[in-house]
Amino acid sequence: MASIQERKDSYLITVSCGYDSKGRQIRKTMTWKPDPGMNEKQIEKELERQKVFFEDQVRKGHHLSGNVKFADFIETWFKDYAEAQLRPRTIYGYRQLKGHTVEALGHLQIDRIQPHHLLAFYKNLAEPGMKAGSSYVCMVDLKAQIKAKGLSVEQFSEISQVSITTIRTAWSGQPVVLQTVQNICTALGLKIEQAFKPNDKGNVLSSNTIGHYHSFISSVLERAVKWGLIDSNPCRRIDPPKVEPKKLQYLNEDEAARMIELLQNEDEPYKTIFNLLLYTGIRRGELMGLEWKDMDFNTGVLSICRTSQQTSERGIFTDDVKNTSSRRSMKLTEDVIEMLKQYKAWQAEEAAKVGDRWTDADRLFTTWEGKPMSPDAPYAWLQGFTKRHGLPKITVHGLRHTNATLLIGQGVNVRTVAGRLGHSMASTTLNIYSHELQSADAAAADALGGILGQKKDERPG
Repeated sequence: MASIQERKDSYLITVSCGYDSKGRQIRKTMTWKPDPGMNEKQIEKELERQKVFFEDQVRKGHHLSGNVKFADFIETWFKDYAEAQLRPRTIYGYRQLKGHTVEALGHLQIDRIQPHHLLAFYKNLAEPGMKAGSSYVCMVDLKAQIKAKGLSVEQFSEISQVSITTIRTAWSGQPVVLQTVQNICTALGLKIEQAFKPNDKGNVLSSNTIGHYHSFISSVLERAVKWGLIDSNPCRRIDPPKVEPKKLQYLNEDEAARMIELLQNEDEPYKTIFNLLLYTGIRRGELMGLEWKDMDFNTGVLSICRTSQQTSERGIFTDDVKNTSSRRSMKLTEDVIEMLKQYKAWQAEEAAKVGDRWTDADRLFTTWEGKPMSPDAPYAWLQGFTKRHGLPKITVHGLRHTNATLLIGQGVNVRTVAGRLGHSMASTTLNIYSHELQSADAAAADALGGILGQKKDERPG
């Protein structure tokens, strides 16, 4: 039978579940807090309903209590919440953070986790050595090893389930994570110690990464609050780790114009990819998820309806857009429309050459056999292109920033810029591009001063 104990602004519901092997009574508890504005009769009725429901859940073995270990609750959170509610890449990123989190906090009951536990963990994460052993550096000529297997980098990427960008990172001598090392060595038939060694440099986690740990833990504990396992989220009682703001990376007007000019001599797919990025500012995943049915050549309007993503677990897959505002349409210039027509014709010719081996996925950007191109492929190509032509080093996302700053510099309304970028609120655009907006505002003030000053000088003395 369930019992109810009234507290200051909530009620504690307790269900007895018999006795353990040592003769101690086993109790399951939950806390219920009435919604503001409920009258006494409503509270009494809802409290009775909560009591009956909770007792039924306990009897069926469906209830988790606040004394569950954090490590166990994290697994429940992934299974019952994250996999149903979060995007695959978000889940993948959180799983990378689970190891250190469980090592430090997994033994604690979730109702015993306090702010000082979290602060000690974040302090520990910031210490040198936290990345030691978690990343590895290649010791062999990985490019030659792949070639010896008679594979292209694209084919090896599919076999190993490692993105092309990460493969290139590994063979360039840059550190990669253990899962990547395991996948590569399995695909090559090598032992890890034959091809990789632990990375002993750069073993301090960035403030940004520590911030991700805080977001992960907070999300897990917030769900424990909503499920009635704990009264409050301890993450809300501390200041989150400070994250160093990243300086925006973008090309100026002259650099962007030179890039457009240089792209005219490149292969059709990448010429089209980077022109679209510069002219539209869409996200990488949105770009790689484009299908021909999204382009209306009669109106010149491009619709953003989906994204293409890639993880080592799932390979390349189609996902929904980031949020409702990301599902949008935008008008293209005549030059871009003509470029897309030419590219479509080129792709049809390539498909004809392949014949039956062509996979008709309707995607704009594909492999030689028509399958969706890896979302990581543009980055690898871009690094070679900028180095070849002496352009500033820039990421694919940096071209999105380039588009936004050029529009702002031309005085385009912030709401219009936000709409084209797919930001849910104009305030997001204002926060990201505040410096560029200040520069545009200063230029506007100078222009206004020049106009009014000229009119003043023209007045008769």
